[in-house]
Amino acid sequence: MPRIGLVALLVALSCTALPAARPLRYVAIGASDAVGVGASEPAAKSWPALVAAAMPAGTVYMNLGVSGSTVAEAIGEQLPQAAAADPDIVTVWLAFNDLSHATPPATYRADLGRLLDRLLQTKARIFVGNLPDLRGVPATSGIVSALLAAAVDAYNMQIAAAVQERASRVVLVDLFTGSADVIARELVVSADGLHPNDLGYQRISQRFIEAFRREGIPLR
Repeated sequence: MPRIGLVALLVALSCTALPAARPLRYVAIGASDAVGVGASEPAAKSWPALVAAAMPAGTVYMNLGVSGSTVAEAIGEQLPQAAAADPDIVTVWLAFNDLSHATPPATYRADLGRLLDRLLQTKARIFVGNLPDLRGVPATSGIVSALLAAAVDAYNMQIAAAVQERASRVVLVDLFTGSADVIARELVVSADGLHPNDLGYQRISQRFIEAFRREGIPLR
């Protein structure tokens, strides 16, 4: 090719606009904590909102949380919207309501597996939170401590197993380790004695953000 023709071609290529990269799409599946109950500004200070704020500018954020939701209910109410959103990242924190409804751990695991398997039909990376140590939460003070600890352990074992079976794209976010010290040392529970307050939601979001960072998810 003549030199002038090559130069013209290079100039033309340099002026051709490249297609813009699609912004990340983040979907949160959860219950009242995802809604932000207990926060001073629920829409902005729930833990998923704080996670979304740490993600790159332009990230598309969809919070599907429904107060009181169990995993089985989320499959019917939240999962279809999550799958239709074509997400890149999904967070799932659903355990307390199943625990409070005395859902057998094996049933809970089966339901969680159904939820995760459907999400794995998308291209999303999935981050699943476990239960913190609930013994220091004021609303659980009437429950025998040993029984509560055993129930939390049983659920967390099921969550860990469900995640491990799908470890190629599903990541455990450990909200349990160190949580007893945080609850005892810091004022992280709202006035209702159950839900996190602003600081509590910050602490939860930090755990998810740390997991994102370890997995190479871009953050601000």
